[in-house]
Amino acid sequence: MNAQIISLIVPGIALVSGLIATYVSLQNRALLAEVRQELAELENRIIARINGTYVRAGECRLREEALASRVQMLVERREKRNAASE
Repeated sequence: MNAQIISLIVPGIALVSGLIATYVSLQNRALLAEVRQELAELENRIIARINGTYVRAGECRLREEALASRVQMLVERREKRNAASE
């Protein structure tokens, strides 16, 4: 009798153990997929912010250079006018 009970309980325990392991594995995969998705989104936000910062800095440099060249051109014109009127 004991041998029959043991012969039924052991495979049952193995089956339950396998089902629990499968469930935990699936939960881990789902969690890992969610974490990977969140990391990808965070990476995209960081890259967008970095790119935006560098673009803005580059645009500022270009604007400053253009403004400096315009001011220099105006100064040269004024000097030419002053020289021509003298």
